Amino acid sequence: MDTILTYFIVFITAIFVNNVVLSQILGICPFLGVSKKIDTALGMSGAVAFVLVLATLVTYLIQYYVLVPCGLEYLQTIAFILVIAALVQMVEIILKKVSPALYQALGVFLPLITTNCAVLGVAILVIQNDFSLVAGLWYALSTALGFGLALTIFAGIREQLAMVALPKGVQGMSIALIVAGLLAMAFMGFSGVDGGLKAAFGL
Repeated sequence: MDTILTYFIVFITAIFVNNVVLSQILGICPFLGVSKKIDTALGMSGAVAFVLVLATLVTYLIQYYVLVPCGLEYLQTIAFILVIAALVQMVEIILKKVSPALYQALGVFLPLITTNCAVLGVAILVIQNDFSLVAGLWYALSTALGFGLALTIFAGIREQLAMVALPKGVQGMSIALIVAGLLAMAFMGFSGVDGGLKAAFGL
């Protein structure tokens, strides 16, 4: 029961309290670049979720079955980057064949998942926090859902703003950054939720 509650708290925390974009400031590039339309945002969210979970799985296995036994922990960052780059290439090939429209819509931002610090950040955090493999994958999935939630909400707001007459000084990226800041402040309202849940269940 405690394990289920712990996973639930990790789920809530990763999505709302420590949102990877709005709280940890990771993955800002796709957050700002692929947030003009909800459809594109959803596609990017799915691609990032797939890469994030798969990258966490592969990097975890590499860390504990290759790097640690061989005493090569200092190569962690380089190894993880190479794994993530290979996974992104695989996703790019799959999308190009399965959904050419989404592939075209994502454009240059799909290869940019390679340099999306959220993917590398989660892979490293799983190791640093000594998560088990299952807990690490759950954390990665929860973080991906948090990323997708933030990206989709932001895209919806930007779609609405595109239909409004805005002052010239705040058009384009200016209003986007203002909205991102307000959205981050809104998510700050969830601060302490994880602590409250732990206290409520005696964890």
